[in-house]
Amino acid sequence: MSFDPTRRRLLTAAGGLGLSLALPVFPSRAARPATDATFLFSCDVHACLVSADGLSPNCADEGKTDAALLRHVAAVNAVGGLAWPAEIDGRPSGLAGAGTTIAAPLGLVLGGDMTDDGGGQVKVPGEGRQLQQFASRYQQGTGPDRVHYPVYNGLGNHDLDQDGVPPHLDWYRRELRDYVELNHRSTVFYKAPVPVTNYDIESDNFSWDWGGLHLVQLQRFGGDDTKGAISGLPWLKQDLATYAADGRPVVLFQHYGWDRFSTEHWDPAAKTFDPQGAGSAHWWTEEERAGLLSTLKGYNVVGIFHGHEHPTPMIYDREGYDIFKPIAAFLGGFALVRVTNGFMDVVLARAGDRPGAIIFTHAFSKRFSG
Repeated sequence: MSFDPTRRRLLTAAGGLGLSLALPVFPSRAARPATDATFLFSCDVHACLVSADGLSPNCADEGKTDAALLRHVAAVNAVGGLAWPAEIDGRPSGLAGAGTTIAAPLGLVLGGDMTDDGGGQVKVPGEGRQLQQFASRYQQGTGPDRVHYPVYNGLGNHDLDQDGVPPHLDWYRRELRDYVELNHRSTVFYKAPVPVTNYDIESDNFSWDWGGLHLVQLQRFGGDDTKGAISGLPWLKQDLATYAADGRPVVLFQHYGWDRFSTEHWDPAAKTFDPQGAGSAHWWTEEERAGLLSTLKGYNVVGIFHGHEHPTPMIYDREGYDIFKPIAAFLGGFALVRVTNGFMDVVLARAGDRPGAIIFTHAFSKRFSG
């Protein structure tokens, strides 16, 4: 699928650079914690096992194999200690931190579609094979077959849209939401493996901070109320007012984006969903996007990361926000991000053919003023 950013034509077949210097000035940073956070983002894992060694239909042809996930895991584990690229495909990367050592990432954040079919359920409720496969690769652990960093989980349409067999219509969704909650929501009696600061039980949105950086996981999308979901926008409004009113940088994660695929509509003439369609929205509506953007207004959102579209790396902007999407995890894709008091660097990358090999493909950098 072709992609045409409106302001920056950054991505070519070889690589691209984005640089932004003009940003709004927020209140003094003197009262805010210092910020220097390095982390990873990935999306569209699509764990596909439905038996001990069998995949869902078409998964093998699409490359959604356990071998592909192991290649991805090896690459993200190999990032720390490498150098931020000074060049990509022979062109200067423009990164503020070019040539410096990449710090050990604080975590891996996921942007939805952890599994291919609602966790890999069967007719009778029980723990799905796909969720088991996902956890065996993307729960923090040791060794070559596990991610070595804390993992911040995010759900997408493949996790949440599939109905179960009556009378268990919502079992798939509940299992995936329970997985997210048990991994991130601590209580007086329970310590989550990857605890976060603020967890919304209704929407499963959550937020946390790394120094002076505020991060928010919005699951499928901010404001999702489909398939029985409860909109998290009231929670998001309160969360930002509580944790980001001092002007600190904010980074958001969700599954759907503002790209042509995420915003396609039904085309009656072509009898399909496409970017030219004038019918109903396929994934999320203009009104839903407007509702999310209205909630973000007035806050220092320095980046939005999403997934959903698989093969195309994207760095683009919409409504004044810089937006990033690596290729799918099962294709080897991820983003490497560093946010400091003075700048934000983002590099899109993919796993190479050798275990642990990494190919940097696109770079973006912006400096903060004020």
